[in-house]
Amino acid sequence: MLSRCDLIKGAAVVLLTLSTQGAWAQEIKITLFKIVTIKDEIIIGLSPDELLALGGNDASAVAHALAQKGDLTVWQYNVHRGQNGEMQQAPTAKIGLLANASLRVEPYTTPYQIMPHP
Repeated sequence: MLSRCDLIKGAAVVLLTLSTQGAWAQEIKITLFKIVTIKDEIIIGLSPDELLALGGNDASAVAHALAQKGDLTVWQYNVHRGQNGEMQQAPTAKIGLLANASLRVEPYTTPYQIMPHP
């Protein structure tokens, strides 16, 4: 039989684990951008590390990196329902962007929670 002290210790470990995972998920701030192409518009998400590798944290840096490199591999984001039924902006596919097909890069805002990509 478990003692009351053991139950309290177990509950504390569970709470600490859950709060640490929640804090970790909140630390990864994904920045969304809308890529306007000849045919459509695509929403992409970049992590702070990815933006740093591109040389900035705004749409201009993304556009410059795309023009300079000729192509970028990024995560495409779309709106989906999460496990709790709430709408979320979530990664759906890793895609390649080509500079010659992209006309414009714009910052993108969403009222939904943004999920980090792997």
